[in-house]
Amino acid sequence: MSKDQHTGTEVAPEEAQTPEVFENPGMEEHRERLADVDPRSAKRNERIIVLILVISALASIAGIVAYAVIPLDGESSSVRQSTLFLGLGLGIGLLGIGVAAIHWAKTLMSNVEYIEERHPQRSDDETRAIAADMMKAGVEDSGIGRRPVLKAALGGAVVLAPLPVVVPLVGNLGGEWNIDAYRHTIWGDTPEGFVGTLPDGSVGRRLARDPDDTPIRAADVTIGSAFHVIPHGMSEEEEYYNEKAKAVVLMVRMDPADLRERPERESWSYDGIVAYSKVCTHVGCPVALYERMTHHLLCPCHQSTFDLADEAKVVFGPADRPLPQLPIAVDDEGYLVATSDFHEPVGPTYWERLQ
Repeated sequence: MSKDQHTGTEVAPEEAQTPEVFENPGMEEHRERLADVDPRSAKRNERIIVLILVISALASIAGIVAYAVIPLDGESSSVRQSTLFLGLGLGIGLLGIGVAAIHWAKTLMSNVEYIEERHPQRSDDETRAIAADMMKAGVEDSGIGRRPVLKAALGGAVVLAPLPVVVPLVGNLGGEWNIDAYRHTIWGDTPEGFVGTLPDGSVGRRLARDPDDTPIRAADVTIGSAFHVIPHGMSEEEEYYNEKAKAVVLMVRMDPADLRERPERESWSYDGIVAYSKVCTHVGCPVALYERMTHHLLCPCHQSTFDLADEAKVVFGPADRPLPQLPIAVDDEGYLVATSDFHEPVGPTYWERLQ
């Protein structure tokens, strides 16, 4: 048994019916805002919104101008400035649109609460026509139709806000791919003053600590230690950051008995010291998390794992080829040197597919 909603009398379940219209539980009496009754207040709020949107548009333009004016010449100061102004332009541009939208909704759009009766999923034609009229009324309540300046300001701010992101992307994606730039690094260069002489009379670029550029003696590398390595003297390079991004290396020393090298690579290491590119062959993240007990090197981005004891072969994760190995030896002064450049392209595997 259940009770009738209106009479309170008990009725059988088959006689109980859902009422066609539920009673209104009651809402607070609508209180009009100042902008609803005072045209001058409404106009003042409209000007405030336009001002915020203009500031948003100017910030977006300033970000684009900064990108065009500040040269990206590889210097850290110019890169920081360009990034700062681009970020400020994008942030202020989007923030302005958000603040303007909130102020618009709070002061100019209708704040009347409406009651809408629940109805079947598919309404009849008359109800659908009423809903369309309500939507038109909502557009009219927003005031966008009779406020062309506000509409133009909003449109301009929305169009300009994404440009601080779009323009740098378009500007940096032009030109042809230079595949050789990823096939060769400055490890193959032998500038005077930054190389060591090998017993056979050849020379090789010395390995240096990153970032202080101190050459590394083989005697200073203990078993289990790991060094972040760059080519000695690379700070003299014109495109320092671009070249360093390709040439960074992780060097470790392990017990020579743990190494599983092919005969042709036995001369690429020295007394258990091996060096491999830090650029992951998946999507190019820096691979720098070394686990001493397993000799595994982990990429923190997508967990690709490489076994340094077995020529940096992939043992887990999405990477599908080993890290390129840098052949090393010791010069006549005891310093570690690269006997050649990498024998394969550094970085993601897809570079090989562009040959």
